[in-house]
Amino acid sequence: MTTTATATKQFISSAQLLEHWQGHRNLTRRVIEMFPEKELFEFSIGGMRPFAKLAIELISIAGPALKGIVETQENEFSEEAFQPKTKEEILTKWDSETEVINHYFNQISEERFQETFNLFGQYEFPVYQNILYFVDNEVHHRGQGFVYLRALGIEPPFFWERF
Repeated sequence: MTTTATATKQFISSAQLLEHWQGHRNLTRRVIEMFPEKELFEFSIGGMRPFAKLAIELISIAGPALKGIVETQENEFSEEAFQPKTKEEILTKWDSETEVINHYFNQISEERFQETFNLFGQYEFPVYQNILYFVDNEVHHRGQGFVYLRALGIEPPFFWERF
C-alpha cells in the first residue's frame, strides 16, 4: 500500500492580497482624478449615483471596516461622516484611507482571515470574504465610473494598469 502525503500550499499571501487591493485603489484614484469637478458630483446615468457618491461609499467602507475587524468592533456603516465638496477633498481622504488600510490590514494574522466577523453588525462572513467584497465592490463601482467617463467623452485608463 502506497501513501501519498499532500501538502497544502498557500495560493496567495496576505501581502499579495493587499498589493492586489491597493492596485485596484490606485486605478480607482486615477478614475476620480479624470472626472471634471462638476461632473464628479452631478453626472449620472439611469438614476445611478454620481461617482463622488460611489467614491464616498468606498472610502466609508474600507478603512472603517478593517479597523472594526482588527479591534473586533461591529460599528454601523455610515457614509454621513464624510461630506466632501471638492474633488481634492475626495482625493486627500482617499490617500489617507489608503494609509489606514495599510495600517489595519497588516495587523490581521493569517489565522484571522478564516474567522467569522459580523462586519458593520450586518454581514457575518469570514474576514477574507469581507475583504474580497471590498475589492469586488470597488471594481463594480469603478466600472460605473468608466461608463460615466465614456459618456462624458473621456477615455478611462486601461483596467489592467493598476500601478
